[in-house]
Amino acid sequence: MHYAIIAAGEGSRLREEGIDTPKPLVRLCGVTLLERLIGMFRSQPDCESVSIIINPSSGKYLDSTGASGKAPWEDADNVIFGTTQGSMHSLAALRSCLAGSREFCLTTVDTVFRPEEFDRYLECFRNDSDADGYMAVTTYIDDEKPLYISTDRDGMITGFFDTARPDTIYVSGGVYTLPTTALDILDECMKAGLTRMRDFQRALAASGMRLKAYPFSRIIDIDHADDIPKATLLAHPSDNQPSSQYGGH
Repeated sequence: MHYAIIAAGEGSRLREEGIDTPKPLVRLCGVTLLERLIGMFRSQPDCESVSIIINPSSGKYLDSTGASGKAPWEDADNVIFGTTQGSMHSLAALRSCLAGSREFCLTTVDTVFRPEEFDRYLECFRNDSDADGYMAVTTYIDDEKPLYISTDRDGMITGFFDTARPDTIYVSGGVYTLPTTALDILDECMKAGLTRMRDFQRALAASGMRLKAYPFSRIIDIDHADDIPKATLLAHPSDNQPSSQYGGH
């Protein structure tokens, strides 16, 4: 399986709140978000490659601070420096890195979840012959604009919605494991001028792809400064690190 990380955003809200560190370099208990994800991906027995699209600001930040040693992204197989219109366009930029395998797993650099839940999620996907793809979901809503998900009694996804409905008990967690045939649907979305990842998800469902919702206890997106201590407790519940170690201010 190919693994991919989207880290092309600006992180403007963190910067406005006093966090000067680019989001991929924000640390949870001494480990950058980027290193954390790369490590989780590398630990998977089926990992063929790890690819990243990252905002050039991360490199500029390390240069400006005089940081020595290896940059976190140097542990990836493929690195693209660039910015895009949105996550779906970032996925399109990574397309060539993901082709050639049966499946790929994708997430954004600011998505924080428990490693053991991620391991179980992938194990269930590997052993599930009924689903084409798995999407992480949670009942814990911590996103400013959550994508609500409806499912049938077997956990298969039946729809994606911008607003809550009586049949939407889950929201998207931002972790996607998909067959590479999904990249053909991505091409169609790009041709149609769509830009948002949720539009891509809707197109996948509309295509008839069998997508299963896999519940995580909690998933936190780091969008604001106060998300960092919450994410630290989620990732390392036994640790109690001071906020000054989460990244630069």
